[in-house]
Amino acid sequence: MIWKIRPYLPSSVRNATAGETEMKQNNIYLVPFPIFVLAAFFVSLLIHGLAIGRDFPESTKDRQQEEAVEKGIIILVEFPDVTHNINRNLVQMRFSQQLNNYVKEMSYGKVSLDIDVTKGWYKMPSPVSQYRISSRNLEVDKSRVKKLIEDALDAADGEVDFSKYSFAAIFMGAKLTDYGMIGLCGYPGMLGWSSQDILKTRSGQRVRGGVALFCYQAHLGTLFHDIAHILGGVKAGKRMVPCLYDHDLQAKPGPMRETAIDAMINMGFWDPMSCHFYKIGVPPPGISSWTRMRLNWIDQSKIKVVKPGQRTELVLGPLEDGSSDILVVKIPLSATTYYLIENRQPIGCDEYLPGSGVLIMYADDSIAECRHGMAPVKLMDADASIPHLEGAAFDIGKKDFFRDEKNKIAIQLKQKIGDSYRILINPL
Repeated sequence: MIWKIRPYLPSSVRNATAGETEMKQNNIYLVPFPIFVLAAFFVSLLIHGLAIGRDFPESTKDRQQEEAVEKGIIILVEFPDVTHNINRNLVQMRFSQQLNNYVKEMSYGKVSLDIDVTKGWYKMPSPVSQYRISSRNLEVDKSRVKKLIEDALDAADGEVDFSKYSFAAIFMGAKLTDYGMIGLCGYPGMLGWSSQDILKTRSGQRVRGGVALFCYQAHLGTLFHDIAHILGGVKAGKRMVPCLYDHDLQAKPGPMRETAIDAMINMGFWDPMSCHFYKIGVPPPGISSWTRMRLNWIDQSKIKVVKPGQRTELVLGPLEDGSSDILVVKIPLSATTYYLIENRQPIGCDEYLPGSGVLIMYADDSIAECRHGMAPVKLMDADASIPHLEGAAFDIGKKDFFRDEKNKIAIQLKQKIGDSYRILINPL
């Protein structure tokens, strides 16, 4: 089955579509593919810029302080056996506007991106077939990833001063069907995260931070997903922002899209580190409080710590509204385990979620990656009768009560006040 996709544009951006003519000339024909990479297929969606022209909520603008600026270089590469007509300005727009706007919104104005794009396209010395990889993470030929990174960095070596940048991305003039995977993080990612030796050019320039790779069809959610691996970095031998889908389930045989959805057993469609996006044709959802905390994007003053055995009643504001007094509740259970409670409402990028309400997550910082059913964070599912964690949110009038008999904790939603919830946390 093959689909021709007509791009969907929210009303807020229908009149802010840079490069519309070029994109109409780049209609993309798609085959079924994993949800977290299928998103990347929608070049019209992506390049029209679902985040372009998007205003931050007024409260976010008011809260913005001095931003930390992450400066990135996008290296344009093409292959001798593949043609494309992607305009450099459209690539600049996707990173400097779409991705930058999304990062600003997710970080409550703490972080912005300053992006340079190489002046031209560097032709790789080998056909794309010699770089092509599997769509399944655990089956990827790492030597091919290494070769593409080395060839791209060496091609740009004479014209790019890599010391100016905190990360790099290789942007291919190739489609998913050409390369095999829509986007990936080379480091910290496919090539590990114990050494940055791979991140050097032929002349010895060191590429700081990390390197991501994208086909030109990559969805905004895919761009963020793989750049977030780099922004999170590595601490104590662990990626701070790992993939939140299960790698082993993603590698199972079967229809690619269905297999990918089945791999989203930890956070479902509630975080682009799990899903990249929720529905075809819309922007990615907002990120969870867990991912925001790993990126250090939530002020400590906005995290309410409730000790086990402590009776606490509080008002939890929407996660997307950084002006809320409390954005997340943390209940420590041990040195490495804890619950997080967050409130997801259809505000900003959280319009693009499977639902709304209060999410309760169990986190274990001793777990590094999502393998063999284990994960550093997992949703507690309010309604397991709805597949793929789409009914995970607790809400007034639905399931409004959570109990953990082992740790003797009860969480009760008492009242909804506008977009906020009054919540009671009680010992059992």
